[in-house]
Amino acid sequence: MASFVLPHALHGTGSHKVIAVHGWFADRSAFDPVRPDLDQDTFQYALVDLRGYGEAKDADGAYTTGEGAADVLALANRLGWERFSVIGHSMGASVVQRVLAAAPRRVRRMVGISPVPASGLPLPPEQWELFSSAAHTPGNRRAILDLTTGGQRPAAWLDRMVRRSLECSDPKAFRSWLDSWSGEGFAAEVEGSAVPALAVTGTLDPALNAELTRQTWLRWYTRSELVELPSAGHYAMDETPLELIRAVEDFLRADDGAAAG
Repeated sequence: MASFVLPHALHGTGSHKVIAVHGWFADRSAFDPVRPDLDQDTFQYALVDLRGYGEAKDADGAYTTGEGAADVLALANRLGWERFSVIGHSMGASVVQRVLAAAPRRVRRMVGISPVPASGLPLPPEQWELFSSAAHTPGNRRAILDLTTGGQRPAAWLDRMVRRSLECSDPKAFRSWLDSWSGEGFAAEVEGSAVPALAVTGTLDPALNAELTRQTWLRWYTRSELVELPSAGHYAMDETPLELIRAVEDFLRADDGAAAG
């Protein structure tokens, strides 16, 4: 697969380098709610747009997690980052686990926010219909948002999230990404990894929740941790931004002192 320079924005000047990858419903603007309050003296964050999203909305590709991981590594090379931490939300967590599988010695620490497990996430038939039709059906995107946040969020928030999702994603890519993150399993490639790995889940998320994470993430990664945010669903960046920052940056700071590259 040909590498592609992911559109990205750098935030911070710290020596600890971090690449953050968005999920299925958004481009890098997914991190806007947390961006102003990040520790930009300790860390330097590269927030990326995957193919089919944001500034890469018109980029051709296979739209797979493996391709996304290759693109992340190509960006790290371009930035001169030999070692770095990775953060991924939902589908993006599948991408960063692929990065770990491909280049384990380069990954300093790994964070998954409501992470799709490396085994994939097969959906029952009724949910598959809902998700697979969401590429061209805004009402389905809204239903997914409502479902994955426990039916607790205001109508205006759901509508705003749908608008953002439609504006920032290409329908064909959106649909193709679903096949990859839901159907492709690679757990055998990461099982037993000793790279420190944090999973952050939301209590209001009925699917990618703490129990699933205990059965997958915590079993595969020998130095793994779980933080559950009681007031969050699937979109902790929007729902509980300050709590999320605290959990993630405390974990990233708890490093062994190895050089970041």
